[in-house]
Amino acid sequence: MLKYSISILIPVYNEERYILNCLESVVNSDYSKERMEVFVIDGNSEDKTKILVEEFQNKYSFINVLTNKDKIVPISMNIGIAHSKGDYIIRLDAHSYYPPNYFSELVINAVKYKTDNIGTVCLTDVKQKTARSLAIKTVLSSKFGVGNSLFRIGVNNPVEVDTVPFGCFTKKILNKVGGYDERLVRNQDIEINKRIKSIGGNILLLPEPKCIYYAREDYKSFAKNNFSNGEWNILTAYYTKKLNSLSLRHFVPLVFVSSIILPLLLSILDIRFAYFSIGILLLYLLVISFVSISLSKKISNYINLMCVFCILHFSYGIGSFVGIIKLFKLKFIGK
Repeated sequence: MLKYSISILIPVYNEERYILNCLESVVNSDYSKERMEVFVIDGNSEDKTKILVEEFQNKYSFINVLTNKDKIVPISMNIGIAHSKGDYIIRLDAHSYYPPNYFSELVINAVKYKTDNIGTVCLTDVKQKTARSLAIKTVLSSKFGVGNSLFRIGVNNPVEVDTVPFGCFTKKILNKVGGYDERLVRNQDIEINKRIKSIGGNILLLPEPKCIYYAREDYKSFAKNNFSNGEWNILTAYYTKKLNSLSLRHFVPLVFVSSIILPLLLSILDIRFAYFSIGILLLYLLVISFVSISLSKKISNYINLMCVFCILHFSYGIGSFVGIIKLFKLKFIGK
């Protein structure tokens, strides 16, 4: 039996569709419940999330409910950290499922490798299997969709990385870096891991046991989520005053979208600039066409894959473009 105590933090807001699956995976864990405490930090959910969590709380004494009136994740995490007594703090997401040996393997390897934070490969899945949702799953599992994000595309052996999802931190390192940056609506996990690395900390990614993240299943919510991610890439850099608070891959969609939008704007002065935009767009469509064909031989799946790639890259890139406009307002107009 592992002698180390763990504190599990789950920030939630309107997660009635996913929270039961998440909590069931927690209570079915092989980790000793006597050495486990769980804090679900609710951002004043407007659905049945809190009611469902309280039902678990009534059954399991190690589950606790905290409230975050400010709703956003980093504030919830800092509330949870302040209440935590564990040797290790594990940050979970309600949209995910964790295998029974998830916590024990994280702690065993955290001790073995003396890590400041450790996580595992995260597989993308969807709860409702439709042509669109399965296309989203496929795209978010491909290199052309998510770049060189190792925790998504997988590793064969433990490897040092710049960030992991749903990591197992030592409480000491979280206190040392001052907890989560409460200004960041998005990218708070990436940013805190960058700070850990900047002071000489080590972050390890394990190939097993894999957890499962349930992605958005329709085009609208998928686009909205990626737009917000792209927007907050820019705002994260602004608030932290560090470009390296993120990785280069996070800005690729911005470069792509800018290579189309800016020449189109310049075409007002000279129509030849529009040809450059058209050329970039056609080249992009050609590339994702070949990628989509390689991922699926069925014409219906092919069309959905094409749509998902376009939604992912354009919504993400446009979000970053809008982030730059907001940055201009913040810096020069003060709004």
